Amino acid sequence: MGYSSIASAVSPATSSLPSLHFLRNPFSHSSFHHLPSSTSSTKPHISLFTTKFSAMDNPKTSSLKESPLGIDEETEQQYALHSNLLQQFTAISSIDKAWIFKSRTDSSQGMMFSVSQPNLLANNKRKLILSSTVTKRSDGSVTLQYAPFPVEVSGVSAIVPSPSGSKLLIVRNPESDGPSRFEIWSNSYLEREFHVPQSKHASVYTDGWFEGISWNSDETLIAYVAEEPSPSKPTFNDLGYKKSGSDDKDSKSWKGQGDWEEDWGETYAGKRQPALFVINIASGEVQAVKGIDKSLSVGQVVWAPSSEGSEQYLVFVGWSFETRKLGIKYCYNRPCSIYVVKAPHESKTKENEIDSTENAQALNLTQTISSAFLPRFSPDGKFLVFLSARSSVDSGAHSATNSLHRIDWPKDLKFHQSAKVHDVIPVVLCAEDDGFPGLYFSSFLSDPWLSDGHTLVIPSVWHSSQVLLSVNVLSGQVKRITPVDSNFSWSLLTLHGNNIFAVSSSPVDVPQVKYGTFVEKEAGNNEWSWSDVSNPIYKFSDKVSSLLSSLTFSVMKISVKDASENSTKGSSKPYEAIFVSSKTKKTDTCDPLIAVLHGGPHSVSLSSFSKSQAFLASIGYSLLIVNYRGSLGFGEEALQSLPGKIGSQDVNDVLNAIDHVIELGLASPSKIAVLGGSHGGFLTTHLIGQAPEKFVAAAARNPVCNLALMVGTTDIPDWCFVETYGTNGRDRITEAPSAEDLTIFYSKSPIAHISKVKTPTIFLLGAQDLRVPISTGLQFARALKEKEVPVKVIVFPNDVHGIERPQSDFESFLSIAAWFNKYCK
Repeated sequence: MGYSSIASAVSPATSSLPSLHFLRNPFSHSSFHHLPSSTSSTKPHISLFTTKFSAMDNPKTSSLKESPLGIDEETEQQYALHSNLLQQFTAISSIDKAWIFKSRTDSSQGMMFSVSQPNLLANNKRKLILSSTVTKRSDGSVTLQYAPFPVEVSGVSAIVPSPSGSKLLIVRNPESDGPSRFEIWSNSYLEREFHVPQSKHASVYTDGWFEGISWNSDETLIAYVAEEPSPSKPTFNDLGYKKSGSDDKDSKSWKGQGDWEEDWGETYAGKRQPALFVINIASGEVQAVKGIDKSLSVGQVVWAPSSEGSEQYLVFVGWSFETRKLGIKYCYNRPCSIYVVKAPHESKTKENEIDSTENAQALNLTQTISSAFLPRFSPDGKFLVFLSARSSVDSGAHSATNSLHRIDWPKDLKFHQSAKVHDVIPVVLCAEDDGFPGLYFSSFLSDPWLSDGHTLVIPSVWHSSQVLLSVNVLSGQVKRITPVDSNFSWSLLTLHGNNIFAVSSSPVDVPQVKYGTFVEKEAGNNEWSWSDVSNPIYKFSDKVSSLLSSLTFSVMKISVKDASENSTKGSSKPYEAIFVSSKTKKTDTCDPLIAVLHGGPHSVSLSSFSKSQAFLASIGYSLLIVNYRGSLGFGEEALQSLPGKIGSQDVNDVLNAIDHVIELGLASPSKIAVLGGSHGGFLTTHLIGQAPEKFVAAAARNPVCNLALMVGTTDIPDWCFVETYGTNGRDRITEAPSAEDLTIFYSKSPIAHISKVKTPTIFLLGAQDLRVPISTGLQFARALKEKEVPVKVIVFPNDVHGIERPQSDFESFLSIAAWFNKYCK
């Protein structure tokens, strides 16, 4: 539910997870997955309680110098001290995607990188395209020759090369009521451009979840997911109601609102039902795909294999809903299935000819399993593989351990709802020692196959790191292909034949492009060799380089206290924490420690580069980034040990990890701060209530502070029930919780410990947050104000749960640094 999501973790663009999954990691620096930015705005944030407390504590201070913005002199000095350094970290670019294009020679191929960089002044992300030429050396390594400069692309929503690489689709979504624009580029010129009016469909989905844009094999048709057109609304004038068909341009009339419609919650506010369309790139004709039930929201469409002269079919994922669409972003516990449907034919010339697709209903191919998504066909078209979050659907946890499956594709194209689903990689309950802990990822490459046609390359979380795996989908064999002796995290960019372009980073190492080659050894002990690839993308200042070189990190294993009390083997195994500190140990004192807590709670903090975390470490803090039990990457038993125990087991795991580093002499018990977002904010506000003497400062981003208040306003009320009651909470979910429910929600919440809190706390709140509505954070902050505990509240009027718009993210972490410096140093 939080600021980090596995979706964010797997995205090749980022080296860290983004963010209740949405309770996930608030410290993502790019987009496993990330939240789309809200509409840019230059309006200032709303700051509450920022100067009042100093005057309250000491009336004489009310005459302190204040700037026109209302910040006190001390904060102003802190902003001036650190803002330039934070800007240098912020300016580091990231790779969102990469593509390799086929060429006539084996030695040289074209490559294109999609790069993003925060634009603080415009409050958006600047998108760039950087082209290069890949040349293979005789020893198997590669060199990349880059274009002199990147090219900025503005107004581009999606870039999708055709299968052969000879064409490029550019989608530009409308900013208001205009048409969606489709551009077909060929080599160096614009071949076609089509404008699709809003009467046909609204914006194309490019969100990374419902998103599906797929070329057919002969590159004549493109299937995609877009918002259904808006329904007609009632029109009124000074005489009353105007019947349909009347002139809407009448200046004396106005449009009513019509019926309110449910959307899919956080980040989907105002977006209409996703539906399936096909565009012919020769004629520009757009057809809605028929045969799909109106109760289905569709996404992730791909073309099924076809032979010349045969019917063409589309495969897509469908999410059904009954009375309410619950929030779906980073929520993998929503049941979904894979469907097949006939693609629309060319328009008929004869008026009385019947379109055979009208009566061809979409067929559910995965009725025997509660979750099926991310479909990918093998290169020979003989089978379809897909990911399943059935352990999440069946337990109610918003994210859990995934499984991988296969369906054999019928040669005669006769489909059956009873199609046999083969298990390729099952859910791993408990990993033995350091063995494979299970699958944790939520994105595939569009073409993830090695040349044998049955081996996938995928990213997956393995404890506190993200690694790359090869998976034989026929035998089920899984191999870790990134270095076993490295604690770095890896994200997958693209395949180059049987070789791999990837990105590797750590909390103290800026991302680096790597090239992996398959090396055959005697006796079948094959391995992968990784080499650096020079690139101009991840550039940073000398100051940043110097500061990062002074830091080090390690991954600690933390033993579970009272392990004998746990009901499963997996929940008794050690969890992990990533420790970041200065290389130089001071003789008489330790740097202040910040405990950094991810959201979810079923998410994970990865050992990858995070600009915000690196900034905090660079200004003199040690970081203890805790992957408490319930985090992804440690097996299903460990993950499922947390639901029903939030506010106790996770809190104790964090306190245990802090005591561990204190006992090792790595932290001073008198200089500890805590920082978290979403469920991490839930833990932050719990900790300062349950251990009020332990923390000298706290920072909470969109925290869950009162479940009894949140349950009636969040887009995921089911989260409150499942995390409070455990799996049994699925049977209690209701829009009208009982008095007993509300009492238990309250008792599990940080607000229940408010009377003990004395820690100075800063709150960062997004006013448009649908996941953890702003009311829960404001209530807690006001209660602290009432107790005269030092509080600072910053509200970002146009931000959602992630607070990821560049200006908001910048001010957020600059303010956190100033707040911690005030109380920790």
